[in-house]
Amino acid sequence: MSDFLKSVDRRTSLAGMNRMELLLFRLDGPQLYGINVFKVREVIQTPPIAPVPRSDERIVGVADIRGQTMPIIDLAKALELTPIEPEKLPESLTIVTEFNSAIQGFLVREVDRIVHLRWEDIMPPPDTLAHVAYLTAVTRFEDQIIEILDVEKVLAEVSGIKDVVTKETIQLAKEKIGQAAGNYFILAADDSAVARQQLRSIFEGLGINYKIVDNGRKAYDLLQKWAKDAEDGMAPPVPKRVLMVISDIEMPEMDGYTLTRKIREDERLKDLFIVLNSSLSGGFNEHMTSKVGANRFLSKWHSDELAQLVLERLEEMEMAHAAAEG
Repeated sequence: MSDFLKSVDRRTSLAGMNRMELLLFRLDGPQLYGINVFKVREVIQTPPIAPVPRSDERIVGVADIRGQTMPIIDLAKALELTPIEPEKLPESLTIVTEFNSAIQGFLVREVDRIVHLRWEDIMPPPDTLAHVAYLTAVTRFEDQIIEILDVEKVLAEVSGIKDVVTKETIQLAKEKIGQAAGNYFILAADDSAVARQQLRSIFEGLGINYKIVDNGRKAYDLLQKWAKDAEDGMAPPVPKRVLMVISDIEMPEMDGYTLTRKIREDERLKDLFIVLNSSLSGGFNEHMTSKVGANRFLSKWHSDELAQLVLERLEEMEMAHAAAEG
């Protein structure tokens, strides 16, 4: 199985080209599900699992992988599908993933293959499935519908961690910025429902206006519309109205790297402050942030850090505004 996932350099070189590789697997029956290979460290035969008393019911237990202990999550059970029977655990596979430097394993019944796709072929769920909580995108491969899962939502629920802006940061925002926050707004793009809710909490806590969309294509189309409005004299230039653009890296139709590059190529938008925000940790994202021209990279689930950055930008914009009037 190590040969199956060995070419990390080749996979990461796809980033920034609006391309990705998807690991396909099955949970319950013939339906294929997918996860971005970039999130996967390895796929292994499920190791011996030790139960954890009073843990979330979706956590089967913990396992030792080469000296590192990690929780093992039954992904089927998390999705309210048929869980893997205890006696069949040794026959199952575990997808070992990394999010924000944390390692965890997801139990699956079968791994199918890795497929190479374009992000524009990855589509948001149809409106009729908008209520399906763990479905973040869909695509088609060899006449099969592939459902791409919001594993970030699963992890957020299983961990029980509620990452919120502290009262101290909110108070600081009121003291430093006050009503100035209402003069600007933030555009954010993320395909994860739990990430979008986190962003809403941050923005509402700070009292700043915002618009959140679920993929990079929608964000880019909005920016194009606003830029046209400015050209027609209907609104100020976009960089003077939008405090920052916050973008996830992995999204249907257009990824965050491609969104950033297209913004920088547009004379009307190129001065926007861009933050790439991802659960994919590591130096590679920081390198790509610089390469495509984004201003900052922040790991997800650090609400206070993002809130502090918003405050810094508000102060910078207000100082620039005051200097221009003075």
